[in-house]
Amino acid sequence: MHGLTARLAVMLATVLLAGCGTAAEQGPPESGPLETMVMGTGPVGGTYYPLGGAIAQMWSDEVDDLTVSTLATDASVDNLRALDAGDLQLGMAVSGVASHAAAGEGEFDGDALDFTLIGNLYPEVVQIAAAPGSGIETLADLDGRRVAVGPAGSGTRAMAEAIFRAAGVTPVETVEEDFGEAAVDLGEGAVDAAVGVLALPDMAIGETAKGADIELVPIPGDVRAALAAADPTLSETEIPAGTYTGVDASVTTLRTWAALYAMRDLDEDQVYRLTEALYEHGGSLDNSTAGAIDATTATEGRVGVDLHPGAARYYEEQVLH
Repeated sequence: MHGLTARLAVMLATVLLAGCGTAAEQGPPESGPLETMVMGTGPVGGTYYPLGGAIAQMWSDEVDDLTVSTLATDASVDNLRALDAGDLQLGMAVSGVASHAAAGEGEFDGDALDFTLIGNLYPEVVQIAAAPGSGIETLADLDGRRVAVGPAGSGTRAMAEAIFRAAGVTPVETVEEDFGEAAVDLGEGAVDAAVGVLALPDMAIGETAKGADIELVPIPGDVRAALAAADPTLSETEIPAGTYTGVDASVTTLRTWAALYAMRDLDEDQVYRLTEALYEHGGSLDNSTAGAIDATTATEGRVGVDLHPGAARYYEEQVLH
């Protein structure tokens, strides 16, 4: 049994034992609102998992007659495939991965997935950190090195592979682990570099930088242009000097968005209420990224992904007027 499917089966069995409904009640709705939803987040050590938990609890408190629970997954690719299959009702993903999934491009070549957007959560910045003493200063220096690239099925993994192709580099080994683990390995010199698509500043990089002289690797203009041409959700951004201990120069890189996605056939009124609660209460959640949850940027960077009708109605009524 596939990892995500197995975890969903365990969760469903737990719900049934608790007397919360039947298997049919947990699947895609034929009509009307659901009493329970499951949201795919990301690895336990990442940003998605705690933020997703905070959002799910807020929704359970603020949206009448609904309980939202979360599931730790490998993040973007994993979640979007599960939404398409009807195994999850909600999921978090990087906007560029979602764009490729909807179009059946990149990792999804020939397999366009069906899902919709609720809205953006916070900007995610491509951060490439090099280990102390590694001598890595440029993308070219990653050639033949040991690089942590994120779990299979994550937006970080997809971005790392795109960067390697655009820069024409081939690491001698890629290590699949979440960025919390990668940051520890980075500080200990177990990997030469780590790629992350992360909130800024990232807590794991920050902790590693306090005890080790890491370097941040810039993405040069030609590589930025190639990546943005392949993924129009990307835009240029700077990591300011001083963001991390010992990193005293600004670094040019790329930015995308972490966003919330939903099954297409969720009830319109219920998704309207989810969207309303997210942008009216999300900014006060106890999470370092919560301040970026803003309805005015909720659809920034959206390329080729339909808005859920309930979310679209919220933006039309509450944001555009």
